[in-house]
Amino acid sequence: MMLKLDGVSKVYRVGAFGGRELKAVSDVSFEVGEGEVVSLIGESGSGKSTLGRMILRLASISGGTITLDGRDITTIKDRKEYYRQVQGVFQDPFSCYNPVFRADRVFAMIKEQYFPRVGADEWRKRVEGALESVRLDPGDVLGKYPHQLSGGQLQRMLIARAVLLDIRLLVADEIISMLDASTRIDVLNLLADLRARGLGILFVTHDLSLGNYVSDRTVVLRSGKVVEMGGTDLVFGGPAHPYTRSLLASVPRLHAKWADAPDDDAPCAYHQAPPESRTRPGLAEVEDGHWVACAGCAAPGTEEKKIKENA
Repeated sequence: MMLKLDGVSKVYRVGAFGGRELKAVSDVSFEVGEGEVVSLIGESGSGKSTLGRMILRLASISGGTITLDGRDITTIKDRKEYYRQVQGVFQDPFSCYNPVFRADRVFAMIKEQYFPRVGADEWRKRVEGALESVRLDPGDVLGKYPHQLSGGQLQRMLIARAVLLDIRLLVADEIISMLDASTRIDVLNLLADLRARGLGILFVTHDLSLGNYVSDRTVVLRSGKVVEMGGTDLVFGGPAHPYTRSLLASVPRLHAKWADAPDDDAPCAYHQAPPESRTRPGLAEVEDGHWVACAGCAAPGTEEKKIKENA
């Protein structure tokens, strides 16, 4: 297993003089393997981007561990070594470029930091090859300023940067939410090509249809906690948690009119599962490779206990 999160939590100090704690992420565990796309799905504020930032070492970890090939990433002192293997691409491509420099300066920085001994001609060939691999014409983008390029072109240039580094893991945080529909499918197909080459991808999104399209496994977050995870076909084909079912019910359908989401009176899958299936903290395995958390119901026997106490 390439990347593994084990009981990861993130706590922020908030309020006057940091007197209160805000738990943004709580006890999250999952893995991303080589050549695998894992979708991290949830509404805004669910902790998706916080997890991505911790994986990229842009935010500290309050609890638990994140390991790369079994090595705790916080013990990797040389960040250059880590970023040689792990990179991120974010929602707003324009914010990743300095407007006073040409957009291809991102490649010059890569050469300075990682390939200082590569000659100018050889480097130019590598850059052109990386751009062509993400379906960009070098003549159309090299030498231009960020405002002269579209969001899709800038986004693909950032992915080309990752191709140049030959990284092993890409954290793709809402990378297509600002792109138009025609460009979105190009970027998604590009990610599929990179995955075929062995790149592991954590695809952070609030869009279930995109997660279903691109991922092998899905992790559903709610309020910083995992409520369901498993193979994408299992999670989407037989959602076991009410939150997942409500998210799926809210996805617009091409041949259906707008309607209210149906009431969900299904029994709690977590408490329906046998106790021996609860081998992960707060999760029960309802079928092979398909995990779900409690739906927020009272545990069996709780109501009876309350009645006796109030008698």
